[in-house]
Amino acid sequence: MSTIDGTFLDLKNLDQLAAGDRAIHRLDPRAKVLTTAVFIISVVSFGRYELASLLPYFIFPAVMIALGDLPALYIAKKVAVIIPFAVVVGMLNPFFDREVVVQVGAWGVTGGWVSFASIIVRAILTAGAALILVGVTGFPAICRALERLGMPQPFAVQLLFLYRYIFVLSEEGSRASRARELRSFGKRGRGMASYGSLLGHLLLRTWLRAERIHMAMLARGFVGEFHVRKAYRFGGPEVAFLLSWSALFIFLRLENVSGLLGSFVLRMFP
Repeated sequence: MSTIDGTFLDLKNLDQLAAGDRAIHRLDPRAKVLTTAVFIISVVSFGRYELASLLPYFIFPAVMIALGDLPALYIAKKVAVIIPFAVVVGMLNPFFDREVVVQVGAWGVTGGWVSFASIIVRAILTAGAALILVGVTGFPAICRALERLGMPQPFAVQLLFLYRYIFVLSEEGSRASRARELRSFGKRGRGMASYGSLLGHLLLRTWLRAERIHMAMLARGFVGEFHVRKAYRFGGPEVAFLLSWSALFIFLRLENVSGLLGSFVLRMFP
């Protein structure tokens, strides 16, 4: 519980990183959201055996990390939390797809291993792009951008509340788990039977906390609308940012850049 709690609470640092004053932070969030959407669509549109073609897409997260002055190691640790889920999704591929699709010297690589590696790379790219988007924009600004792009307001508000109050739920769960451990002696009170009572108490505490939060929001005049500190405008820099990156993603999708570079290196060094 403490590890999961620490992981959730540590995500708050992404919103703090988004408070920077670099050029990437000052761009309209809609441009960054649309660019990230084009990036993710391009990445997931490749075939299951495409692996080398995905590698050039790492240029986008690398450039965004540099422009936003984000800690690369921190982003990598957050992405590492997602990798086990991708492993579970593709771990059976090598057992069912045994056809050799790549020959490396005397070794034949089956399609199952290639598709498994492709799933891992896609998970790294898409999860990294999403985390970087939050790190250079902030989640409230992303929800505001989604609303201005056409998402129904109730959905955008619920998405913001889900992100903001998942930390509250994590804190309540951490307190309940810590209280259970402090009241346990030896192995007593740590079995599966105690989890029913723990979940029941967590539900009641969450319900009461939600009522207090709702009353506090009404007292502050909340009527279901977003209030942002900055006024954004979709101008020339946003258009250039969106079009340039989108053109690069489409080019990488249509052309096998990795194959072209490999052929060029072979011609240079026969």
